[in-house]
Amino acid sequence: MSTNIPNEKGTPQSRTYTVNDIAAILGIGRASAYKLANSGLFKTIRIGNMIRISRKSFEDWLKMEGIDD
Repeated sequence: MSTNIPNEKGTPQSRTYTVNDIAAILGIGRASAYKLANSGLFKTIRIGNMIRISRKSFEDWLKMEGIDD
């Protein structure tokens, strides 16, 4: 089962973000992004010591916070 879904251009798009991804999206540091990822505000998946954040859950949170573009 693939974890990629096509975007508007038909290229695969990951269903998860990394901590570095959310740090870049929000313009915050990695330490703050890790705190946010561990806060329970959106769904996360741990794979060993890696954290993956559900794209849908994160984007829904952005909308609720009024941060989305």
